[in-house]
Amino acid sequence: MKFKKIGKALLMSALSAGVVLGVTSCIQNYSVGYLYVTGTVTAGTSGNGIISGFKIDHNTGFLTPINGLPVSSGGANPVRAILIDGSRFLYVLNRGVNKEGNGNCTTADPCQNSNITQFEVGANGILTPQETFATQGVNPFRIIPDVAGNYIYVLDHDSPDNYNQSSKDGCALALGGVVQTCGDITAFQVNQTTGRLSLVMNNQVTSTLGGGSSSLTYFPVPANPIDFMMTGVAVFVLSGTPATGDSVFPYAYSPINGQLTVSQNSSQTLNITQGTAIVYGLGYIYVLDNEPITVNGVVSSQSQILPFTPIANGGLQAAVSGPIPDDANQSNPIFLTVENKGKWFYVANQGNPSTPTLPLSGISGYVINSPFQPAEIAGTPINYGSGGGSQCLVEDPSSQFFYTANAYDSSISGQEINEQGGNLTPLSQTSKVPDQYSLTGPPTWCLVDGRIG
Repeated sequence: MKFKKIGKALLMSALSAGVVLGVTSCIQNYSVGYLYVTGTVTAGTSGNGIISGFKIDHNTGFLTPINGLPVSSGGANPVRAILIDGSRFLYVLNRGVNKEGNGNCTTADPCQNSNITQFEVGANGILTPQETFATQGVNPFRIIPDVAGNYIYVLDHDSPDNYNQSSKDGCALALGGVVQTCGDITAFQVNQTTGRLSLVMNNQVTSTLGGGSSSLTYFPVPANPIDFMMTGVAVFVLSGTPATGDSVFPYAYSPINGQLTVSQNSSQTLNITQGTAIVYGLGYIYVLDNEPITVNGVVSSQSQILPFTPIANGGLQAAVSGPIPDDANQSNPIFLTVENKGKWFYVANQGNPSTPTLPLSGISGYVINSPFQPAEIAGTPINYGSGGGSQCLVEDPSSQFFYTANAYDSSISGQEINEQGGNLTPLSQTSKVPDQYSLTGPPTWCLVDGRIG
């Protein structure tokens, strides 16, 4: 009997250990979120782009394709996509194509059939299309949500004034002077139950053309917009050309009704001519500039980062650090993100598509010091090797991994974050899993969703 009791005890111990190990294994190998990537490869005969999706493994960063994806993006030439925090809806901005059937849209040869397509994010990350919505301007190319997820804003390269000869006063009324052409922001309110979008009228500007009186359906911004971003209280638009120079135009933002009001400060010149992006992170506004910096006749950096702090009335105050040189071996910075703990920020450099084999495409990283004097992280940049042409840079919800989507070889690259120094290491060197994953054609944007189920 004693032997049997001991045997039963050993058996129960073994079973308990097995249960514990099983639970531990389950805990360590769950999906921490989803990674979605938009691409321009057509889905069937419709000419629409696609959305690919992957589950992110919590323990290793390994990416597993989501069953049922890719799906059609709902329109041609998807260029951006957003998720609203805590929401089950994803929105894709499909820019459309020009008369020649490609995405090289200009003011003279504009995009046609542009739209925003709404998707519901279901169990296991599957995407189900819902409805489509139109912007008010032409050539849309950027989309952002407000912090609370109540409003969505789309940046159109060309306002209706640029094409409709009977409404040539919107730009001038909003921006002052005799402005004849401008870009615009189309604003939408988000229905928190259905995800549907409804147009927000510009109650700040009333047009009197045709003898009537009506609010504009858009918010004008200076001509040739490049990018835009939002803080909790303002929207900033980066615009300009190499001929005129770049500037930042501010709108005050109301979280109550989504209205954008021209700030007391007008456009602020930046003394640069090749701005590529404007990004907000941890209290600072960063403008990325693709201009080589020359010291004593020698190029010391291929590009630079201009940090600012927002001040009252929409102004920008240059940070004490002044411009920060991008890594000397990198060029064409297109996106910047501050990692979730606020210790470091990283810049995705797209490189030069005409020379994709050169080490000019990768991620450069910087330590955020106090006072603000960022220093490049040892071990960066991370060059892409056969990849390159990054379109985006995202951090996974568990704050362990970074991913980029690369246009030159249609791939996703994954890196693990060193929690001590902030340097990035390819997943193949840390978790012994692939650090590059193939995509069906060139990507255009990526984003992560931490909501599982």
